[in-house]
Amino acid sequence: MYIVTVEFVIHSAYLLPFLDAALENADSSLHHEEACHQFEVSQSHETPTHFFFYESYDDEQAFQQHLESQHFLTFSNAVKNWVISKKVRCWYAC
Repeated sequence: MYIVTVEFVIHSAYLLPFLDAALENADSSLHHEEACHQFEVSQSHETPTHFFFYESYDDEQAFQQHLESQHFLTFSNAVKNWVISKKVRCWYAC
């Protein structure tokens, strides 16, 4: 399995639109990408503008296909001005 984690810090004015867009992207990924097995969206209890995504794919190629999907591109374009910071990390399941 190829695991991707993403940490976002969002401008507070865009908290709800970001959450809606993130959940739509996660739902679309799970329903339209056969190689996407898990896509969790979490929000920090202490700092509500911090989000954490946990995604799992068959392999790196499946993740690259995710990055080219229409739903991901729609999400990425929608949130680009709402994001203060974004940190992506990739992992292999042991």
